[in-house]
Amino acid sequence: MNRLANSLSPYLLQHKNNPVDWYPWGDEAFERAVREDKPIFLSVGYAACHWCHVMEHESFEDAAIADLLNQNFVSIKVDREERPDIDQVYMNAVQVMTGRGGWPMSVFLDHKRQPFFAGTYWPPKQKFGMPGFAQVLESLSEAWVNRREEVVSHANQITAALQQLADGTEGQSDAASASTTSASATPGSELVAAACEHLLEVLDRKWGGFGGAPKFPHATDLDLLLRMGQVNGDGTMLAAAELTLDRMATGGIRDHIGGGFSRYSVDGQWLVPHFEKMLYDNALLAEVYVRAFQVTGHQRHAEVARETLDYVCRELIDSAGGFHCSEDADSEGIEGKYYVWNPEQVEQVLGTESARDFCTVYDISEKGNFEGKSIPNLPQSISAWAEEMSVNEGELSAVLAGYREQLRVAREHRVHPGRDDKVVTAWNALMIKSLAIAGAVLNQPSYLTVAETAADFLLNHMTRDDGRLLHAFRGGKAHVDAYVDDYAFTIEAFIALFEATGRARWIGRAVKLADCMLEHFEDGECGGFFYTADDAESLIARNKDWHDGSLVSGNASAASGLLKLSQLCERQDFRDAAERTLVAGTTVMTNQSGACAALLAVLDHFHHGNQQLVLAVPDNEELVRIRPAFCAAYRPHAALSWVVGQAPESGPVVALNRGRDAIEGATTLYRCENFACDQPLRNEEVEQWLSDNRSS
Repeated sequence: MNRLANSLSPYLLQHKNNPVDWYPWGDEAFERAVREDKPIFLSVGYAACHWCHVMEHESFEDAAIADLLNQNFVSIKVDREERPDIDQVYMNAVQVMTGRGGWPMSVFLDHKRQPFFAGTYWPPKQKFGMPGFAQVLESLSEAWVNRREEVVSHANQITAALQQLADGTEGQSDAASASTTSASATPGSELVAAACEHLLEVLDRKWGGFGGAPKFPHATDLDLLLRMGQVNGDGTMLAAAELTLDRMATGGIRDHIGGGFSRYSVDGQWLVPHFEKMLYDNALLAEVYVRAFQVTGHQRHAEVARETLDYVCRELIDSAGGFHCSEDADSEGIEGKYYVWNPEQVEQVLGTESARDFCTVYDISEKGNFEGKSIPNLPQSISAWAEEMSVNEGELSAVLAGYREQLRVAREHRVHPGRDDKVVTAWNALMIKSLAIAGAVLNQPSYLTVAETAADFLLNHMTRDDGRLLHAFRGGKAHVDAYVDDYAFTIEAFIALFEATGRARWIGRAVKLADCMLEHFEDGECGGFFYTADDAESLIARNKDWHDGSLVSGNASAASGLLKLSQLCERQDFRDAAERTLVAGTTVMTNQSGACAALLAVLDHFHHGNQQLVLAVPDNEELVRIRPAFCAAYRPHAALSWVVGQAPESGPVVALNRGRDAIEGATTLYRCENFACDQPLRNEEVEQWLSDNRSS
């Protein structure tokens, strides 16, 4: 075993038996590089990454390549999920040097940790038009020995470029980047409209999604279209979002047998997924399907959300209460083997007649649609199949659901894909938020129970004695100081829990985290939030995260949470910090709107979030009864709050609740908008208003 044997990361442990003399990231590796005058080979990946596994088997398990690495380099292996700060900095380097990125990430560094050469996957020998990895190693070793001055000069230039890119707002004017709370400096809401128009322009009008293959779900873009379509009554935006959601729901990117979504589709029709399943994708997609149900009332969106969350609750919950990171694309060394079928396999489970019907509906054939096997998908909707088969749609749906469950149980006997069973704070927060929203909207109390259990896990296991968060947990141990998205996502998750349960303690916790985030992450000069804390390990650049990628951007989530807390708690300092973030992100929103939908949603909320709804109920039983109606509509411009009984603890925490009790013990709705409040409504008046404003 090499030095990775003592790691907590499942990804690093996958490499513990490689003949490569791996080091984890740390001073020991860099000190050896200086002592032996060797460059550093930095390899970054994650446990569910298919091509990471390929490069390991082809190169890192090869004795000759390992010998090249061990003789000429000091090799460092990093789990990008455990150290996203390192991943961000050096992924920028890969993109600067090659024009593209991805994992496995392969970067060569000098003794100052500066990159001088970078790429992603290389085959062991030259093929696919790429040089062989052995050839790359030999060339770089020769350059280090014989052309050191050239190597160091190039590393200095790349590092200077990375430092310019670090805040993500390169090219921004001094006026826009200056710290200010001046309303005139805050970008206008016309940027939101322009971004939505851009999304409609790049929409694939046949298959949904934005652009061509490979296709990613882009949950934040879909949420922006739903949000703006809802508040503006724009059917075009809603249709674009629904087209994409429906195409994904019927495609192979969705696991029709076991629930959940794969990372992305390698084709433009959502048929062939990259089979890995990530916690964050399923959290974000479940939430956006719930939002689509709120906006349209179409039950099919609610059903997709339920199946997705049921998958997570069944397969990814850690015994300590949090959620695991991911499931691999591979099983038995073959990508997708766990998920594909042929007619004979289906017949063994369902019998001849039922299998025939199921295979017809779900596109399972002898020919197959993926390497001789079939990925279950729906070439047409269940309603269309019901019409074609001359059967009742509801009955057909129920029969198919039973068949799918039989196949899921049978599939359990196959060799499962590998699982990354570490727990990441930020990703857990996304799932907590999704479960809280779905639990309230879909009237699923079990989701709220799981969400609160996971939230308590974050408080009990991922919080230091001083109140600051930790990032990763595995095997009973939490480690690595948290990043800004750990704080921001958790703040938003706790707000969602309050909106779903009325328990003011979640707002109290969110406020403490917000104060901590402001103290340790905010850029006091230019606005916005750094990805790492002020006392974190110093890397060659300190990044700001503005762009939505796999996750919501840290700055967008931070600003969103602060803005909501400012309304609930009357904290002007929170609103000011959110505004400074929007000012700092002006250039990103102006020039790169296709990459920052979440930040644009915050901008919309900043300008138009002027509605407050406080529902006072006599007791928790009444809260549970009326909650589905209160949460039925998607109200992106509203602050929602609860007063339960006399709620003596909620007044100091949730300032919005002051003086707003259940009048004479009756359920009472307080409505304020544009700095003016209407007469409180009681009992049947509340029910009527909620019914009349279902789509507002």
